[in-house]
Amino acid sequence: MTEPIESLRLRWAEERARTAFLALADGTVFRGTAFGARCDMAGEAVFNTGMAGYQEILTDPSYAGQFVVLTAPEIGNYGCNPDDTESAGLWLSGLVVRDANPPSNYRAAESLDAYLARHGRPGIRDVDTRALTLHIREHGAQKAWLHVEDTPMTEAEGVARARAWEGLDGQDYAARVTAEQPYVFNAEGRFAVTLWDFGVKTNILRCLAQAGCRVTVVPAKTPAAEVLAGHPDGIFLSNGPADPSAVTYAQEAIAEVLRSGIPLMGICLGHQLLGLACGARCGRLPFGHHGCNHPVRDLRTGRVLITSQNHNYALTALPDCLEETFVNLNDGTVEGIRHRELPALSIQFHPEAAPGPHEAQALFRPFVSLMERHQ
Repeated sequence: MTEPIESLRLRWAEERARTAFLALADGTVFRGTAFGARCDMAGEAVFNTGMAGYQEILTDPSYAGQFVVLTAPEIGNYGCNPDDTESAGLWLSGLVVRDANPPSNYRAAESLDAYLARHGRPGIRDVDTRALTLHIREHGAQKAWLHVEDTPMTEAEGVARARAWEGLDGQDYAARVTAEQPYVFNAEGRFAVTLWDFGVKTNILRCLAQAGCRVTVVPAKTPAAEVLAGHPDGIFLSNGPADPSAVTYAQEAIAEVLRSGIPLMGICLGHQLLGLACGARCGRLPFGHHGCNHPVRDLRTGRVLITSQNHNYALTALPDCLEETFVNLNDGTVEGIRHRELPALSIQFHPEAAPGPHEAQALFRPFVSLMERHQ
């Protein structure tokens, strides 16, 4: 039976209303169909090469201020659930996918579409994500504007709004995603660890607890004197978003903590902040490292790890007091450092993410060893 013409018109109007586009600051526009929340957003377009883990990506505070383009073509198949989150909210500006599918998994509590909508984050599907990824690789991460609202907007206006957005350089996003108040994650364990929260992922906290740490989380702007007053056995610098050079208060606090001789470890943004506090420089990568397949060599053993990464900036020009411990085999960037005299170390990648093999999780052990020797 032929569908009534009025029903066809209503369905066409609904689909037309969902038309969306992603406008890049260089004037390139990618068209698609809106899903998730119906709100326009500005952000920086980056791509992630992971084949799975979209819910962990959505809830990773390190993606604050970014549109994540997923290179895997089929997204949403296993839905979303309350157990696979890395934080309490969604921090990215929006999601860009080729195909957004309904869930077909017994663990699914809701669809990706509903999950984005409930958290107020827009998405665009039916995008040629291969072409968009190649464009970002060739031209670098781009300031962008995602238009999904019903209010009409020209593509030229979208490009203008992308160009007018302040971008991530020089912006302190850690202060936007950090905990508002201190809290205890794990009250039992051999070692008392204070974690500076610049946008921490929950699995970092779990890994520290599994390593025998009782973890107290403090906001990003907590003074060093307050951290030291708690007499921790170790101090941890978490991951986080945006530009480490803008988080000057943390660099100053870390330098003060280093002088105390308390063991310290950093991951991702925490790694960059440790380097800056010791006199290293930090620069922007062309399109960042985002994905779970980045090869990294341990310079002490020669062993290669396949790592999960999410950052747009990298340390350069290390001072004499820092030893490089890991190197990225794709582009030669610094992936790990250790202070030559003080009990401090850090890594750029995410050992807690376990992108297939679990060998990277062992990298919490050197921090434990530092605390054992310090006791």
